[in-house]
Order: sequence, then C-alpha cells, then structure tokens
Amino acid sequence: MKFRRQHPVGHFLVDFYCHEAKMVIEVDGGYQLDPDQYMTDCGRHHELEDLGLPVLRCSNEEVEKDIETVLRIITAKLQTSR
Repeated sequence: MKFRRQHPVGHFLVDFYCHEAKMVIEVDGGYQLDPDQYMTDCGRHHELEDLGLPVLRCSNEEVEKDIETVLRIITAKLQTSR
C-alpha cells in the first residue's frame, strides 16, 4: 500500500496517509510531552477519527530504535482495516 508523507487531510497536515486503507500514521517527537501540545494532538486525533480515519501513533524513538516492531504494528493494522 502506498503512504503519502506530509499529506493534507482536511485542515491538517498528517505525517503519513494511506488513501487505500484510509489510515493516518503520526510520528510523535518530544514536543508532544508539552501539556498544551498534548491537548492539541488529542483534539486533532479525535477530529481525524470523526472523519472515519483511524490514527496510529508512534514515537520518533520507536521508529529509530525498533522500526521492525513499528512495521509489524502498521502491517497488522492494515490487515484488520481491509
């Protein structure tokens, strides 16, 4: 499946979007630990899900240190979304 990077969805720019699976992947950095940013992200997450788009979140650290697990999680999500 094809994922588009930094793709506009509604009034958001998401990290990765798969049109075929209607799935959003967000990769979170350390700034998401800021309470204000966390609240903003929660609202964004819910708005995307209200559009019928499941949102899978992972951290930069997970991507950098354990990409195989991240890829397994994405693959499992894609298989259940079909």
